[in-house]
Amino acid sequence: MRIKSSVFIAGLGSLALAAAAVAAPAPSAKVTGQYIESRTADVWTGPCVANSELNLAGKQAVMAWHIDQGTWDNVSLDGLSVVAVVRAQTTLGDPDVAPSPARALLIVDQSANEAQRAALAKFAQAQGGQLLSNVVATEAAPITFATNVGGKHASASLVAGNMVRVSSRAIGADDELCHNEDVFYQPLATHLTHAMPAVATESTYRGSYLGGTWSESGRRGVFVGSFSE
Repeated sequence: MRIKSSVFIAGLGSLALAAAAVAAPAPSAKVTGQYIESRTADVWTGPCVANSELNLAGKQAVMAWHIDQGTWDNVSLDGLSVVAVVRAQTTLGDPDVAPSPARALLIVDQSANEAQRAALAKFAQAQGGQLLSNVVATEAAPITFATNVGGKHASASLVAGNMVRVSSRAIGADDELCHNEDVFYQPLATHLTHAMPAVATESTYRGSYLGGTWSESGRRGVFVGSFSE
């Protein structure tokens, strides 16, 4: 009887372990994709320009993610995009002054279903951190997203409804003004695996949520990259 009892207890232990394994949530699949960021201050520059823009420019930004594949909150986001438009009180990226309070608009892919739209918003906020903690509105719109990165050259194109347009070209020798240019400001998003600066041929936001709009070109204020989490 003792032998049978031991076998029975061991069997219960195996069943308990199996139940625990079933109950444990499966880890989320890695989320990978492409990233575009456009700022209203030069991110690739030297102190001669950066110091003149501090607290005067760079208070606005567009952050955009296109998910090649992956899930968030157990929802597949393959092939979908999300855009965040941010307006802060100070120059974004200033190491001495926090950008809060910042206001943000989220634009989620119109082709996403309700669950995917909610997951896209949560994903963007996780990547943007405190900068996207105060979302004043979330809109659904068609989003087109394209990047081209090769060697030292990067270009991108982003359209989100009739609210956001960003396009860029590679930085060239004629873009050097201080002649000691480098990446002065780091990208605003986390979990980037690569980011290359570029020149905006267009950077536009038209909307009523952030207390102002902007449209400019020729600024060395774009990052084109990729992410993985």
